Amino acid sequence: MFEIGGSLREARLKRELTPADVQKAIRIRDRYLQALEEERWEALPGDAYVKGFLRTYADYLGLDGNLYVEEYNSRFARSDEPQLVPERFARTSGPFAGVGFLRPLVAVGIIVAIVAGLAAWQLSGSGSKQGAPPDTTISTTTTHHHHTAPKKTHKKHHVPVALPARAVLVAARGDCWLEIRSGSSSGKLIYENTLRQGQKVNVDLRAAQAWIDMGAPSELDVHLGGRLVHGLPTRAGIVVLTRRGLKA
Repeated sequence: MFEIGGSLREARLKRELTPADVQKAIRIRDRYLQALEEERWEALPGDAYVKGFLRTYADYLGLDGNLYVEEYNSRFARSDEPQLVPERFARTSGPFAGVGFLRPLVAVGIIVAIVAGLAAWQLSGSGSKQGAPPDTTISTTTTHHHHTAPKKTHKKHHVPVALPARAVLVAARGDCWLEIRSGSSSGKLIYENTLRQGQKVNVDLRAAQAWIDMGAPSELDVHLGGRLVHGLPTRAGIVVLTRRGLKA
């Protein structure tokens, strides 16, 4: 057991850093850094953010971020938060478990049988021609080759596809703290709050790209033009959202 906040403050002072210096380096607001050093957990958006901020802050100071998260879990973390398991990882139970795995094998077997049947039919057809009686007259036909003028090819005009003008951020799996600004980190503030699970926020991208600081990216889904966008960081961090997608 050790003092989480005090050891973070001591490590920062040894490196002669101010909270503003740390904020500039790891993109976590200085008020949250001070809350970590003073162990004022209620001033932070939630457990997920506390763990993400702790790990990032400790790693930046040259400490073991995982050790700080484990200490927080053992002393302060709330145990009533639900653990969500994606449906795609749920195991199938019952007498028909594993049937889905066999379906591709059955399909391959059917295709092989069809190909083998076609090959046997062609071989039997060619064999009957070769075994025709000697007095059978085989007529030949003269093939006339007609030369046709080549068709004119028409160039296709590529119509530019309009880029989506709006994105939708959805807290699909849990709460996620967000700060969204227009253009850059110093641009106009669009949104700053904790997006609760199931809630969403719309972002207009017609005027400029969006600068997004997120506390728990794993809880978030980003939809651009109705399409799910991939490339979110695995822990608290910053991304830039454009009409073409995400940039780190």
